[in-house]
Amino acid sequence: MSDDTRRALPHFAGIDVLRGLAVLAVVLHHVHLRFVLNHFDVAALLPKPIARVVFWSGYYGVIVFFVISGFLITNLSLRRWSALPRIEARAFYAMRFARIFPCLIALIAVLSVLHLAGVADYAIDPAKASLPRAIVAALAFHFNWLEGTRGYLPGSWDVLWSLSIEEAFYAFFPIVCIALRSERAIVIALLGFILIGPVSRVFDAASEPWDEYAYLSCMDGIAFGCLAALLQARRAISPRALRAAFAVGLALMVLVIAFRSTTNAIGLVSTGLYITLLEAGTALVLLATAGGVGERWSARGLFAALGFVGRRSYEIYLTHMFVVFSTVAVFKAANADLAFVGLWYTAAVAVSIVLGDAVARGFSFPMNRALRRAAFAARTPVPAA
Repeated sequence: MSDDTRRALPHFAGIDVLRGLAVLAVVLHHVHLRFVLNHFDVAALLPKPIARVVFWSGYYGVIVFFVISGFLITNLSLRRWSALPRIEARAFYAMRFARIFPCLIALIAVLSVLHLAGVADYAIDPAKASLPRAIVAALAFHFNWLEGTRGYLPGSWDVLWSLSIEEAFYAFFPIVCIALRSERAIVIALLGFILIGPVSRVFDAASEPWDEYAYLSCMDGIAFGCLAALLQARRAISPRALRAAFAVGLALMVLVIAFRSTTNAIGLVSTGLYITLLEAGTALVLLATAGGVGERWSARGLFAALGFVGRRSYEIYLTHMFVVFSTVAVFKAANADLAFVGLWYTAAVAVSIVLGDAVARGFSFPMNRALRRAAFAARTPVPAA
């Protein structure tokens, strides 16, 4: 990509902040979960209502990622091709490959070596899947289906369930957009995903982990993001309306994430609509931030740091379990004092960010640029996702 093209692209600092918060929710969830599974008494680390939000919001973080993904990919497609039915499938797939596959293939290679070496926490239970079966599931985007039917695989493999849902959606996205020929028809199709989402969540409610890993239980989040991007591109929205959208969206997100007993009591959980509200709230926040709400504060201080994390969220997400497992192993070997376990949590998060940043800057980002240059050497420069 040329420098002029890069400067011409809008950058949504507020969305980076949201991505940063989402990936931190995932990392903290997995750190806490591993300490709990190893029978460390960490129940009193934070007051229960706060701990529920800080340590048990990982799944919500992934749902937020789905909505962000739908928004950014649709926004990128509209800026490049002006209308979704005009998407060039070859170019779309080349961009997705360049962004997703280098880091994914590297992760699978490392995990395969650790599995073959029989390293604890990385070896796959042969009763659930063989190594070739896990590799095929990861590369063919049905890892969620594999775990949904055979049970959880080791944590560093397990993170691939969400990538399978996301990339399965995008495998058909350009084809469907071209086939439907009009954005109105595309909107109807996206609304169909939103209607099916809660039905799927209710239908699979008793089937762990399929209750969370099913394709149709999560693709409505991507659909919400796509619709928000279309709305932003096709409608002029006043600053006042954008501020209202941000306030309503944030309220919906807080309701679902922080007031879980309330959402359960009023039937939102049993009907699968609690995730729908989280997705809708996230979409409203994205619409507002992309329209400039919070632009000043999102690039300052703590928010700037969260934005830094958000821009590396994919790399942090794929690699953080190496840090989580290592943290717990060192904690056990050192017979560390539980009174300082909060510092271990903090260190695990910090090292996860450092590792993700190193992978992004040293491998993922350069490979993304190189692959795009190779794919579009004779074409118009392609904007980065």
